[in-house]
Amino acid sequence: MDNIAIVVDDLAAAKAFFAELGLELEGEATLEGSAVDRLLGLEGVRTDIAMMRAPDGHGRLELTEYHTPPSRDGDPRAPANTLGAHRIMFTVDGIDDVLDRLRPHGAELLGELVQYENSYRLCYLRGPAGIIVALAEPTR
Repeated sequence: MDNIAIVVDDLAAAKAFFAELGLELEGEATLEGSAVDRLLGLEGVRTDIAMMRAPDGHGRLELTEYHTPPSRDGDPRAPANTLGAHRIMFTVDGIDDVLDRLRPHGAELLGELVQYENSYRLCYLRGPAGIIVALAEPTR
């Protein structure tokens, strides 16, 4: 897998949120033109993207903000079991500290921080544009 792309409504806020999780900005670009229109099956595309790289170099997240055409409204508060819903999971050290650092960036828990068997402390939260982010802290 090369990357996962997620459409956001505030690219700067999304970059700050994922940087707080340790992702590093790899590059940014504005994409537009007939090749982009044909690729996406849309007309008049103009989008800004930011490619964020995982610290270990084994994954990338493409954050995309469309300027034209306008993005269709989705339900950023859709429950986690919604068909087609996305969730990104990160393994973290010090999950309580990570949650404290993400809250100023708009992170809200979906449920509770739980101990899962004897292996992980886990939580699901909402990030920018309603993205569901899971955090997992190994306990062994």
